[in-house]
Amino acid sequence: MLSTRFAVGAPVWVDMCAPDLGTVSDFYRELFGWELQRGGPEVGGYSQFQLSDRTAAGAMAVPANEAPPSWTLYFHAADADASVKSVEQAGGRVLYTPVDVLDLGRMAGLADGAGVPFSVWQQGSLKGLDVLNEPGGLVWTELYTPDVSAATAFYGSVFSWQTTEMAFPGGSYTMVHPADGTPDDMFGGLVPLDSDPSEAGAYWLPYFQVEDCDDTVAKAERTGGSVRMATVEMAGVGRFAKLADPAGARFAVLQPAPPGEQMKS
Repeated sequence: MLSTRFAVGAPVWVDMCAPDLGTVSDFYRELFGWELQRGGPEVGGYSQFQLSDRTAAGAMAVPANEAPPSWTLYFHAADADASVKSVEQAGGRVLYTPVDVLDLGRMAGLADGAGVPFSVWQQGSLKGLDVLNEPGGLVWTELYTPDVSAATAFYGSVFSWQTTEMAFPGGSYTMVHPADGTPDDMFGGLVPLDSDPSEAGAYWLPYFQVEDCDDTVAKAERTGGSVRMATVEMAGVGRFAKLADPAGARFAVLQPAPPGEQMKS
């Protein structure tokens, strides 16, 4: 599971961009109770979604002609510059070179071999998100990719991720965890893109935890979002659904199974 220990290679941050943060902030307030804290000129207007004065996610207003509304995952890098070199050597691309963000940390924008964007964060005074594995917080991640084997090799080369296969009826699910962790530290899954007709294009999908999946789906529809996949219940996992916010940024929500019923790796 995700942890504020923030092992190297694990998710450390998530943010979204949209042309109008005002519209999406109302949407996420209704869904997760987030309040938008707008950033000043010293951080280029970069904002944060807060839950009880703790950071749950970041946000940035970006014109639609510059970038489509989307969510981006950041993975902990011990050395952002070294990660850039590793990505290039593994067949990925550099979207923007490493840059210092005040004394908060150092970041770079990258893309894997299939063109999926992600970022790396080298910690400074900002270690990562405050809200994880609780209602309103990031709880899981999934990579939809045309080639799971190639993605496993790419991220294994860049972050030294370890994998675990979980058998399901009709197939298996590839899960990943940091190199210095165990299967108990799993934070994401790698999913063949063609396994879900609702998905168009490879991308990283963040999951946010909710107390009631069905209620959250109803709120999303009522406040201008859309349902990309209706609620599904999976034994040992919980109830989850895929949504999009009013701007079109894709994400998912998960109501975990009770602890005593959760699937063990």
